[in-house]
This record gives sequence, C-alpha cells and structure tokens, in this order.
Amino acid sequence: MSEEAKILDQKNVYRVEGFTCANCAGKFEKNVKKIAGVHDAKVNFGASKISVYGEASIEELEKAGAFENLKVEPEKSTRHTSQEANGEGGKEEKVPFYKKHSTLLTSVLFLSFGYLSYFVNGEENIVTTLLFLASMLIGGLSLFKVGFQNLLHFEFDMKTLMTVAVIGGAIIGEWGEVAVVVILFAISEALERFSMDRARQSIRSLMDIAPKEALVRRNGQEIMIHVDDIAVGDIMIVKPGQKIAMDGVVVSGYSAVNQAAITGESVPVEKTIDDEVFAGTLNEEGLLEIKITKLVEDTTISKIIHLVEEAQGERAPSQAFVDKFAKYYTPIIMVIAGLVAIIPPLFFDGSWETWVYQGLAVLVVGCPCALVISTPISIVSAIGNAAKKGVLIKGGIYLEEIGALKAIAFDKTGTLTKGVPAVTDYNVFSKQTNEKELLSIITALEYRSQHPLASAIMKKAEVENVNYSEIVVEDFSSITGKGIKGIIKGITYYIGSPRLFKELSNSIFDKQIEASVEALQIQGKTAMVVGTESEILAIIAVADEVRESSKTVIQKLHQLGIKKTIMLTGDNKGTANAIGEQVGVSDIQAELMPQEKLDYIKRLRSDYGNVAMIGDGVNDAPALAASTVGIAMGGAGTDTALETADVALMGDDLRKLPFTVKLSRRALNIIKANITFAIAIKFIALLLVIPGWLTLWIAILSDMGATLLVALNSLRLMRVKE
Repeated sequence: MSEEAKILDQKNVYRVEGFTCANCAGKFEKNVKKIAGVHDAKVNFGASKISVYGEASIEELEKAGAFENLKVEPEKSTRHTSQEANGEGGKEEKVPFYKKHSTLLTSVLFLSFGYLSYFVNGEENIVTTLLFLASMLIGGLSLFKVGFQNLLHFEFDMKTLMTVAVIGGAIIGEWGEVAVVVILFAISEALERFSMDRARQSIRSLMDIAPKEALVRRNGQEIMIHVDDIAVGDIMIVKPGQKIAMDGVVVSGYSAVNQAAITGESVPVEKTIDDEVFAGTLNEEGLLEIKITKLVEDTTISKIIHLVEEAQGERAPSQAFVDKFAKYYTPIIMVIAGLVAIIPPLFFDGSWETWVYQGLAVLVVGCPCALVISTPISIVSAIGNAAKKGVLIKGGIYLEEIGALKAIAFDKTGTLTKGVPAVTDYNVFSKQTNEKELLSIITALEYRSQHPLASAIMKKAEVENVNYSEIVVEDFSSITGKGIKGIIKGITYYIGSPRLFKELSNSIFDKQIEASVEALQIQGKTAMVVGTESEILAIIAVADEVRESSKTVIQKLHQLGIKKTIMLTGDNKGTANAIGEQVGVSDIQAELMPQEKLDYIKRLRSDYGNVAMIGDGVNDAPALAASTVGIAMGGAGTDTALETADVALMGDDLRKLPFTVKLSRRALNIIKANITFAIAIKFIALLLVIPGWLTLWIAILSDMGATLLVALNSLRLMRVKE
C-alpha cells in the first residue's frame, strides 16, 4: 500500500458543534493540521463536520478549537436509544432562550444601566464608564480572546478587525459606542449561526426520516431492536402506518408504500413479494414482512445523507471566489483604515480624534461577514431542498453549472422511454383464427425464446388471462437473426422478422402485409410476423413505451431557455425518429456506439460550453463523465447511479429535471445578488468617510443588516417549489 493510500485509510470524521462563521471553520482546519500525527484535515462548514487524516484525540481536536469553544464528537458515536418505536426522531432538549443567550442578555443589561447612568451622571462619570466597560467585556470576551491571538500571529480576519476597532474606540474614550458595537457584532454572529443552522436543518431532517428501531422476528419471537443491531437476512415486520426502518425485499404481504422521502414521488407505490423497499418510506395499508438486504450504514437514505453532506463541502466557483477575495480584502481594509486615520491629520490639518474615529469605523464596516456567508447558506439551502424533492446534487459546483446549461443530451432507453418493452399492436389477418388461441400459441413459443422482446408478449398474455403453460411445443428451435419456430398439434409455426417469411418458399408475403409492417416500423415499433409455411396469420408489434412526462419535460426545458435538446440512441433511425418527434427533442442522433455518444458529447461541449447528459449511470458512463453535468435516472437503490453521476433523479422521474434547472438558476441569481449587495453596502458606507459622516453605529448596523438580509435571501431557496 502506498503512503498516500495509508493516509487516506486513516480518515476519521467528526461532528463539530459551535461554528459561528466560515472564517472560524478555516482557522480550526489550520489548527488541526498542526496536530502531531495529523497528515491532513478538511472542514465541511456546511455539514459542520471535519475529516481528519491521521491520528488525533478528541481532547487535541477540542484544544485546536478552543478559540471558539468548539465541541467535537465522532460521527458514528451518537446512538439515540431514547427514540420511540414508531420511528419518529428523538427530540432534542430545547435550551430556554434566556439560558442560551445569557451572556448577550447580561451585556445588554449592563449597557442599559450604562446609558441610564450617562443621562443621570454624564459621560465622564466613572460609574458610566465602568458599566460600559463591563458590558463590553461580558459581550465581547470570546471576540477579544480570538482577536488578540490573531494579532499576535498576524492573522487578519473579521475578529481581528473588530478587536482593533474596539481597542481604538476605548483609547479615544468612545465607551458607549464601543459597547454597542460589541453587542451588535455578537447579535450579528448569532444571526449568522441561526441562519446557517436553519439551512443545515434541511439536511438533518433527512436523518430523522428513518426509524431508529424496528420489529424483527428472531427464533420465532418478535422483538423491538435498534437498527444498529439488525443483521442482513433478518425478517422485519412493518405494520400499516409505520415507517420502514431498513432497506430490504418484501417476502410476505401486500401494501402501498409512500416513497416521497427517498424519491420525491407523491403517489404511493404498490409493493408485493420480491419488491424492493427503502428505509424511511411509509407503509400505508397492509402488513409487510421484509428481508433485510443492507446494514444501516449502507441503506439508500444513509447514502443520500452522506452524499448530500459531502456535497456541501464541495466548493462552488462563486464560493472559491469569495474565499479568495476575503483573504486579500481584510488586510486591504486594515490598510485603508490606517490611511483614513493618519493622512487627514498629517497632511490636511484634520483632527486626530475625528479621523482616528473614522478609521475605526472603516475597520468595523470592513467586516466581511455578509460576504463570507453569502454563498455557503445558499448552497446548503438549495442542496437540502433538492434532496427533499428527490434530486441528489453532489456539490455546489454542479448546482451552479446546471443553471448555466445550454444543451441537454438524453439517452433514449430508460430515460425518455420506460425501458420496458410492451405490445402495442396485435393484428390478426386470418378470419378463421381465434385471436386468444393464436396469442396462447405465440406466447408458448416466445416463452421458450431468449429474445428480449419475449417478456412483452408474456405480459400481454397475463393481462388478457391467456393460458399458455399447458401448450405442448415440439421441435422448438431458434433461427439465428431471424426468429423462432416450433410444432404445435402437428402444425409448424414461425415467429420472426419479415425477412424470415420472404425466405419461406410457400409463404404469401403480399404488399398489404408489407405495408402494415412498414407503417409499424415508421412509428418506431419492432414488427414480428406470425404464420405457418403457407399462411401469414398475424403481426404483433412491440415497442419501448415513451414516458408520459417526456414531452412535457422537453417543452418546459425549451421554455426555460435550453437551446438544444438531443436524443442519443443506438437504435435504428426509424425508431429513433419516431420517438424523437413524439417527445419533441430538437435533434436526434441514432445508431450510435458508446464511443460515438462520447464523441458527440465532446462536440456539444465545444459548441455550447455547458452540456448535461442524462442516462442510467451504467451504459452511458463515458458520456456522463464527458459532460459538464452527468445526470443519472433512478438513483434510489442504484449504487452505480449514486456513485457515477453528478446529479441523481432518485425517483426515476424526468419531471424533476426542469425543477432542478429552475432551482439552480434561482441559486445562481441569489448568490450573485448576495455578493453584489454585500460589496455594495460596504462601498456605500465607506463613501460616508469622505464627508466624515461614518460612525461606529452606522458601520456595525450596515454590517449586521447586510448579514441578516443575505441570510434571509439565501434561505428563500428552501422554499423553491416544483
């Protein structure tokens, strides 16, 4: 094993409690990387987690986060035994508001007494000053600790700016304003933490979907056990109205199961013996006995949660821009503040007190809180909303790229079509032949065939209650590339392509039959001729049915401004054209090999830039990989689709695609608006320096207001509907 592989093998994931801002998360990551025995560390601020490559104790990690009083625990250590058997997630004990914010409330109380003393005793009174000082120290102790440490290490972030501003304000005697600034900054941080937690809650709510306990039959007894103790092969009993705790296969019973939590489907799906069911879905009607097929950490819902949390850690282009911008922005603001404080008094005979105050106000207004939080909240909100609607987006980068798509390529089979062949036409020519009797003969022959279309004919026989299992077939054989034949009651029957019957010497393959075959082929159907050596009895046509939603989806995508929709298929041109025209795609490419699909996607990328490919995640892997965004159909239960695609439509439902494009564009617009607004409000506040109108009050209120508005704007993404 290589050194790099060994390091990756030592990966441990921890949940972190107490992050107040993205900058703090970055500082924690740096501190953890300095721990002896740690090779690398990566903080996922969106999911509030850290991945540590190497060895580190909880004590060492908490020491690295002591500047923010961070609490760390292993990701898999939390086992909620207090949760009820009905599967509803255990409720966290709520901390009363006054206890949660006791420090801030105490600080506000001292500030109030300070202003009361100010009006009674005046500004210069020692009691007034002490009350303001007490308010400032109580409300800003954690801020000062971090700020002083940053100053000693020449690290410049928003807490450094605030600490310098507060020290400067105290030196020039602005005790009241400094105390207010400290409190408003604490409120701003609390709002930032609250809004980020609200966004994260959309992911945490997924964790509460699946029950933590299940009723299992063991040794003839039914016992309630924790999901961690359930083994593959156990039989789980799920009563009507209960949630299913684990992935498995139905071995007894019949019911309708609401799979909205996993697939986004609003209509319950019928489940009977041998059907797959997923953890977190709701059994609505009958009693089901389910054989467990996956351990709790491997269930579909567990994989979704894991992938969504990982997705929050993937930095989108706009977030990368903001992080880079903030890195240079903070030192620049400190330089500008210094110039504002010293240039007017030195060169323009300005008052030192006035311009030092203006410089301090510049430091406060320069805090990049709103800018730093503008992107992560938007991405977490959008990805969480999409997951609830049955769309798994595996990173902020893909969320942004979907919004910029110009062309979308669709695989035909299983994407635009259902991927399951069905009998569409059954035309009997001989008036002496009984339709049902002939269908039973056809099915008896096809039952012995290995042809992919045989299943469609057998389904039709079952639907029409035609018995074929008792029919005796003799001398059955397959005619390679042409069809099949067999003897039933002394008569040799043939089923196959028109070419087979043209080659039979006694067959009467007239123009009427040829015209019927061509008409069916033009419609994109596979026509099979049925007959004997001397007579053609019927034509049966089979086709892969088009999804009911395909045409509507293509129309909606065109309305959203997608310039080109292309169907890629290995099918013949006749079938491809028929289906392509039916669904309304703007271009059809038929008879393509996998390599040709790949080459076509590359050409589309050079022509249009951003291109998506939608397929089943297996056959179309090369084309999915070559596209800007690879979208897999039917992620639920399909490990390959979850692993290979950038986006998975969990419910095998194309109708989620226009919603995903709409959500992505809304997210892009909100991120751009947030960044623009955050920078603009800083710029406007800085302009107030020129006439000398900028105060510490205006500075901190502009920063807090920007943070609040950016957060609220981002949280709107949680409400985007289909």
